[in-house]
Amino acid sequence: MAHPKVVAFVLAGGKGERLFPLTVFRSKPSVPFGGRYRIVDFVLSSLINSGIYSIYLLVQYKSQSLIEHVRQNWSFSSVLKDHFVAVVPPQMRMGPEWFQGTADAVFQNVNIIQELNPDIVLIFGSDHIYRMDIQQMIDFHVENDALVTVAARPVPIEQASSFGIISADSQGRITGFQEKPKNPDNIPGDPTRAYCSMGNYLFNKETLINALAKAQKKKQHDFGSHVIPDLVKTGKVFAYDFSNNIIQGADDHEEKSYWRDVGTISAFFDAHMDMLGPKPVFNIDNRVWPLSHSGSEGPPARILNGHIKNSLIANGCVIGRAKIENCVIRSGVVIEDNVVLKDCIIFDDVVIKKGAKLNRVIVDKLNVIDADEQIGYDDTKDKFRCHIDVSGIRVIPKAGISRPRARF
Repeated sequence: MAHPKVVAFVLAGGKGERLFPLTVFRSKPSVPFGGRYRIVDFVLSSLINSGIYSIYLLVQYKSQSLIEHVRQNWSFSSVLKDHFVAVVPPQMRMGPEWFQGTADAVFQNVNIIQELNPDIVLIFGSDHIYRMDIQQMIDFHVENDALVTVAARPVPIEQASSFGIISADSQGRITGFQEKPKNPDNIPGDPTRAYCSMGNYLFNKETLINALAKAQKKKQHDFGSHVIPDLVKTGKVFAYDFSNNIIQGADDHEEKSYWRDVGTISAFFDAHMDMLGPKPVFNIDNRVWPLSHSGSEGPPARILNGHIKNSLIANGCVIGRAKIENCVIRSGVVIEDNVVLKDCIIFDDVVIKKGAKLNRVIVDKLNVIDADEQIGYDDTKDKFRCHIDVSGIRVIPKAGISRPRARF
């Protein structure tokens, strides 16, 4: 099958308010994740691994961190003119307002679509942790002669009331949408599951341009709520079943079609824990389908002593006689003697001094945890030291400046 010409728009303007305080200084897509990644790296890696190289990243709130990350780590050869990740801020072509919604974000850049003249336009979010071979979704779109294809993830029917649910027939043709329904429609032939919209879309170019113009006249600004439901009556809007997506190199023990919305502190924390263990449900070490990372260079981690169990340790870390269990430690972290860390996520260039004990704590960049400090053991004391999420997870916001590294 000849592949159509494709251009991708990645919506990366989210405030991420439920991830406070990790989003005090950065947008949600720019939040660090895992040992060497940011949340946005997962959708960008899926696009590149799928052979989609013309990518526009639409940014908005607190975008400087994200812009710098893309500039440093996602630049391609200038020889290949159609290979790029271009950061696009709000163009404000219709007035002084920023993006009013997902559809408005693309409408403000419709001139790009007209100039590039692709066959298919991808519109993907940047807020989730997953891998996806998008060419398989494109093939499904072409085979069904679809005008629009929506990525759909099967969820247990008892959980479906928490999501936007797609109603579809046995061929995958979408017949309607339900927003957090009390009695959700099940997948045809499968009464135990329902289709949840993933917020990832494929549009034929002309269909998209016409639909955006129509929505703009009605002052409707969202794909999921306005644009796509209005196109359902054409009979050519389809649901692509994400559970059929096959990723090369995935281990048998991994969760099939892994996808997580990390929009809350507890979900963000749990997704980190999914990468740990001898048989992680999401194994980031897939050499066939690699994740591109921050590219930060540094020496190998230096572990001087201590006990480390079921943890990820990034480059440039220095670890003394410490006890570390079920933790993700990003680059440049210094952990001194007699430190105890359990179920923690430690961001870049943090210093944890002698005798400190942390339990279920996320420490953002550049912090220094003082000697013998204990966090995660006493609510009364912790409320003066850090943010306590409703899940009980402690979060220490990003510090303003770095401090001297410890010496052993």
